[in-house]
Amino acid sequence: MMQTRRYALVAYVRNPVGEFVERLRQELHPDLPHLPAHLTVLPPRCLQGGELSALAMLEEVCSQVNPFEITLGDVETFVPVTPTVFIRVAHAAYRMRELHDRLNTKTLAAEEEWPYMPHLTIVKMSAEEQAQRAFMTARDRWAEFEGGRHIEVKELTFVREEEQNRWVDLAGVPLGRSLVSPHTR
Repeated sequence: MMQTRRYALVAYVRNPVGEFVERLRQELHPDLPHLPAHLTVLPPRCLQGGELSALAMLEEVCSQVNPFEITLGDVETFVPVTPTVFIRVAHAAYRMRELHDRLNTKTLAAEEEWPYMPHLTIVKMSAEEQAQRAFMTARDRWAEFEGGRHIEVKELTFVREEEQNRWVDLAGVPLGRSLVSPHTR
């Protein structure tokens, strides 16, 4: 049987920015299943091998990349290409692109549908008109957001799509090598 399951690699945003995005997403598109706020490192793809070899490759590459911080910029939209509203990564986006390029190989290699652009998705709507309305609301709310706009990227999560808009976490993959083994503490 040909593999049709899709996989992705994300960095969850578990801070006030993530909470802001999740609340805004729920308000703008309440019938969408709950998806945790995240930065996508590898967009959905089929594997060129098994889950275990993909995970081994992820662990090897990620162990050689130090954690880093990105800064979020403005709310934007991918309209007319896709009715998606997002917050652009304004500072250190190159770090995410480098990580994407290092991981988009071997078992995880895929031809991207669109050029990779680091961002934090707020919501993907059904139609362009809905996305334009969501964009205006999101832009205004983001301008009022008083929290920090920095996100530390220190762990990635390998996820598998179980059904449309429903993803399950397979494994957390830390960035960088730990200098102290957790077993010796």
